[in-house]
Amino acid sequence: MDSLVQWEEVSGYDENLNTIRTYQVCNVFEPNQNNWLLTTFINRRGAHRIYTEMRFTVRDCSSLPNVPGSCKETFNLYYYETDSVIATKKSAFWSEAPYLKVDTIAADESFSQVDFGGRLMKVNTEVRSFGPLTRNGFYLAFQDYGACMSLLSVRVFFKKCPSIVQNFAVFPETMTGAESTSLVIARGTCIPNAEEVDVPIKLYCNGDGEWMVPIGRCTCKPGYEPENSVACKAHDFFLPFTFLLQHLSVKCPAPGC
Repeated sequence: MDSLVQWEEVSGYDENLNTIRTYQVCNVFEPNQNNWLLTTFINRRGAHRIYTEMRFTVRDCSSLPNVPGSCKETFNLYYYETDSVIATKKSAFWSEAPYLKVDTIAADESFSQVDFGGRLMKVNTEVRSFGPLTRNGFYLAFQDYGACMSLLSVRVFFKKCPSIVQNFAVFPETMTGAESTSLVIARGTCIPNAEEVDVPIKLYCNGDGEWMVPIGRCTCKPGYEPENSVACKAHDFFLPFTFLLQHLSVKCPAPGC
């Protein structure tokens, strides 16, 4: 990540006392704060909606002596879409880019006590999503405007429905839609030795990356039988009993028998 001078990258500890690198800011005694932390360019890899998981700690303003009324316990999350890498530390991108606000992020728990080893950690985890995305990638930006906080980790991910075999058809891996409530149609292809019946076969991929609402089906072709609902194998060949009787040759051991 890149930042203006107000954010600092420091070594710290997580809630399990593991050593980690964090970004922190604590200019609560100075009014009119506007401190930005920016990620590197993130390729969206075909995703239409992106999810961001943030783990962070925030100091309770009431626990700070003589702090002015401008102290905050929240920060803002923004994103900016682009087709290429455009941000540098010397560019005006920091303040001039038309960021889109995702949300104001508030802490469920803030810390106020300090022990001999440092701050008593109360880690918050918040997830936000945004879309639709149409460019090659994006930047995330975190704006501090007067908090005493540490950003422990940021995880960026998208959701998709995995490739699956259902109703004797193969459905390809499918990205979820631009909205959390979107349903994306995926057409199925019959597995070998199967053929489509009824209406064209399809499934819907929902916003959580789950398949639902199967429509249509494939069935095994004549001469093939289902195997575990995902394959069609050839019938085992058995001669009819009447055919065996007609072609069974028996030599009589004695005359007149």
